[in-house]
Amino acid sequence: MFTRILYAFMIGVLTVACSQQESELQTAARCLEEAEAALDNDSIRQGETLLRKTIQLAEASEDWHTNYIAYQRLAEALSQSNPEEALRLMKKALAVYEQHPDDERNYVILLDYAGTYAAHVAFDAEGSFDEALNYIHRAYDLAKEKQMTDLMGQTLTSLANIAWAEEDYRKAIDYAHQALATEDAEGTENTEAGTLQVLARSYLSLNMLDSAETVYRQIDPGSDVHLAYIVQSSLAKIAFKRMGVTQEDSVDEAFDQIEDIYYQALEQKDQYYQETLRQEMENQQLEYRSQMYGRTLLIVIIAAMIILLAVVLALRYRIRMLRQQRAYEQSKLENELLRKEQEKRQLQMEAEHQKTLLHQANEVVTFLQGFILERTEVLKKLNQGGDSLITLSPHEWSEIERTLNAIDDNRFAKIREQHPTMQEDDIRLCLLTRLGISNRVIGNIYCITVSAVQHRKLKLKKEVFGESNPDVTLEQILNGK
Repeated sequence: MFTRILYAFMIGVLTVACSQQESELQTAARCLEEAEAALDNDSIRQGETLLRKTIQLAEASEDWHTNYIAYQRLAEALSQSNPEEALRLMKKALAVYEQHPDDERNYVILLDYAGTYAAHVAFDAEGSFDEALNYIHRAYDLAKEKQMTDLMGQTLTSLANIAWAEEDYRKAIDYAHQALATEDAEGTENTEAGTLQVLARSYLSLNMLDSAETVYRQIDPGSDVHLAYIVQSSLAKIAFKRMGVTQEDSVDEAFDQIEDIYYQALEQKDQYYQETLRQEMENQQLEYRSQMYGRTLLIVIIAAMIILLAVVLALRYRIRMLRQQRAYEQSKLENELLRKEQEKRQLQMEAEHQKTLLHQANEVVTFLQGFILERTEVLKKLNQGGDSLITLSPHEWSEIERTLNAIDDNRFAKIREQHPTMQEDDIRLCLLTRLGISNRVIGNIYCITVSAVQHRKLKLKKEVFGESNPDVTLEQILNGK
């Protein structure tokens, strides 16, 4: 009993330890959630660190969905500061998805992002937009094939941005209008701000100030401070142009300085969040370690006391139980020997009695069978036949078989059932053999010699009853059936 309590306690301690270890383990999906939360709080560096950790965890656990999503999020986080790295990460995300596809909608999004980042790289390097267009056209074709209306609008917006970067402003306006028409056909009340931005930007590049202002005023930035800045700064530029400001380079330089101040503020905010998060994590780790040390010490002390107490009680209990066990086994052994002796004598007496009853029953049965057979008219006819020919009618044969079945537990009915192919003469030979009729009398009945009778019996024994032992006779087989 005390051993079981000790085992239960140790199992409980191990369970608590294992649960604490499992709680410390971090899955790829959970790490991705933490990274997205950090990015939502503008903690860019912390988010990047968590996303890279997510990629490692996802690859180790073969969680490919989380893996390519993490690559996509990391590329998005680096898209402004390092477009080339963002493009490389998106290509990696596409490679992972194509090896482990799961949702075609995600595939369209990955292709669109890859095209967007390839366009950024081409725009910065003043290179070709062919790679970007290839990605986005693939995304648009797949979205159109699968009737993904919202993603069709998104890819058309990306094509409009590339057209604007190539300074084909009319084509950019055409793509933007197609995207807006697709979104209106879907019944979306809030038009995508990105589509409106590229449309307004294209109008502004063509110096269509009224159209550009109308589109900019349709954009609802909501809580997006950066989008609000873009809208207000663009409206300010339109106002300056309407007032005939000639020093456009000075205006652009002023806005560039404002943007630098804005991004520096974001970076300082990120550093503040990162430092605060680091301090919080360090404090949590110190507090956790302190709690773990205290709990571990308390558990060790309690465990040692319980083990010591359990050992002492177990030894005392064991000694007492051994004494009682010896006394009980001695008493039990003496009682068992006495009981076996009594049972042995009882069994011997019962065996003798049963043997006597069985012998008496066998004598009675034998007497009754002989008595019945001796009074059968057909048997009298067979015994009085001598060496003369004996002829039995079908009725007399039936009478012999019925009599033997009656006194012999349907012996010949069972033989007929077990051997349905036996000839009637063979059945009759078995009947005569069971009656104990001599081979000479059987020969008179069948008009054959004694040796022929013996041959037929031997044939019956082998072919019908399957007995090849020469020491076993047909009479023994029929008596033992």
